[in-house]
Amino acid sequence: MPPRINHQHQPPRSTNQFLPYLAFIIFSAIFVFKLDILISQKIFTTEHNQERTIYKSINQSSDNTVEARNGTFNQHFIVSWGEEHARVLNEGELLTLSLDRKSGSGFQSRRELLFGKVDMQMKLVPGNSAGTFSSHGDFHDEIDFEFLGNSSGNPYTLHTNIFSQGKGEREQQFFLWFDPTADFHTYSILWNPKCVMWLVDNIAIREFRNIENLGVPYLRDQPMRIYSSLWDAEDWATQHGLVKTDWSLAPFTAAYRNYSLDGCVWSRLTRTSSCTDADFSTKEVLTTELDSQSRARMKKLQRDHMVYDYCKDRWRFPKGPARECKHN
Repeated sequence: MPPRINHQHQPPRSTNQFLPYLAFIIFSAIFVFKLDILISQKIFTTEHNQERTIYKSINQSSDNTVEARNGTFNQHFIVSWGEEHARVLNEGELLTLSLDRKSGSGFQSRRELLFGKVDMQMKLVPGNSAGTFSSHGDFHDEIDFEFLGNSSGNPYTLHTNIFSQGKGEREQQFFLWFDPTADFHTYSILWNPKCVMWLVDNIAIREFRNIENLGVPYLRDQPMRIYSSLWDAEDWATQHGLVKTDWSLAPFTAAYRNYSLDGCVWSRLTRTSSCTDADFSTKEVLTTELDSQSRARMKKLQRDHMVYDYCKDRWRFPKGPARECKHN
């Protein structure tokens, strides 16, 4: 399946501002389960108030690195649009987003990060479906974790991409070794000064290494948020729009649980991170990268499950693979 290039449509926002972002995305069928990490250009007054509360709690803690294990969605996220289509259940430990003809829905994290690891368990929706992708600003960082839906009986395509300082077109796609609609599975992004890793059930499927010394921009300076949305894109997403949404099956619902964060919270009030200089040499999440054995296992998984690699696409890139390809 070729990578998606159409970026014309995007879900509504709760304000008139559009925030460029780094995306951790789940796309399912006729909609997007999009867990994005947003780079905010502006923070509104309500967000400043939220951050003051968060910053106060950080300063009262003896550990500067924040860990939120099984954190409640009420505590760590806000519904950013389609409020009537989002539900927080099980005392805040389960969140669902729904899509019907009227609207989809989305949520975003209250806090911004500057490096860390984010885990989320998700269960996707079976059936005919199509995913979409929203457009962003010209200068942004973004990491994508997406599921591209298909007609019934055909597998989901796990789509990954990364933008660094506005440079993207780095798509890799996979067929998973399980049915992502049958049960919850954990999708993770690890982002530190050494590399970005995509993991499924704690298995690395892709790595983007920091090779700034070779002139490849890296994601190191822009704080990020987690963002997820679910919305219809039948006009182009599935087989270039040939497969339409079957609204008789609506509402379509995606489920999220067991959110976990281990990382450095960024304060826009003080322009500082909750992590210390010492954390970047001692904290595991900030120093982790694949060793040769782990990288060999990842390469085998890619040989078995990867269905598209931008590094091998001579039609799109007739001048040859990008500089980072031989290092990743």
